[in-house]
Amino acid sequence: MKNVSSLLASAVFTTCMMASGAVFAADALQTKLSAAMADKSRPAGDVARDANRKPIETLAFFGLKDNMTVVEIMPGGGWYTRLLAPTLKEKGKLYVAYTNPKYMGDLLEQPAFAEVGKLGEKASFTHVAGPVFNLGNAQLDVKNADMVLTFRNYHNLDAAGRKAMNEAAYNALKVGGVYGVVDHTRRHLEQDNAENGRRFDPVLAIKEIQDAGFMLVDISELHYQPTDALDKEVGHDSVKGKTDRWTLKFIKKK
Repeated sequence: MKNVSSLLASAVFTTCMMASGAVFAADALQTKLSAAMADKSRPAGDVARDANRKPIETLAFFGLKDNMTVVEIMPGGGWYTRLLAPTLKEKGKLYVAYTNPKYMGDLLEQPAFAEVGKLGEKASFTHVAGPVFNLGNAQLDVKNADMVLTFRNYHNLDAAGRKAMNEAAYNALKVGGVYGVVDHTRRHLEQDNAENGRRFDPVLAIKEIQDAGFMLVDISELHYQPTDALDKEVGHDSVKGKTDRWTLKFIKKK
């Protein structure tokens, strides 16, 4: 039988090996993301946002690994898609859901993005008011994904649309899978006004996402901006590109 000293030594060795593995995985992720960020084909406007959006730190916070199956919801112009696709190309898989050709253009038709899957192509968006839409036919035709991500989109949907998106994300994930959500911060319980249409109350977001069955596991201050008083529209010259944003990490419980 092993004595106490040998058991402790074994435990320390195991812990060190696990930590070493985590560091290695993080280094591998950073290497691939850094290469994607340095790609000469990225639009200059995308590159200009790197310092503010902190993609390496953000994706590391969500726990991204290069062998995951990832779904990006409402990728807009493909800012994150351009980074996720090459990072996941070798070992993982990237899907994009609810794309809009108006913003994404022909990105997915380019050879470098040919392996990116499309989901939710039957989804419908119905304009409600201002920047807000309802989402219909939200179901995603994928199961057991490791991660679902959506960046600065939560405010674009009405209550029914957010519920549909959250439930679709939940159904697409495996048990223990991560749902990562980022959006511009609105003051808690503040009613709609002319300035806050593209902002969202993080407390309400947490409640709604938990109602879909998720468990909140972490909150990051990566995108905390103390100079944003939360009283200006996100495109206003005084806050554009430097809005305060909440960054929430959830997991599928069962």
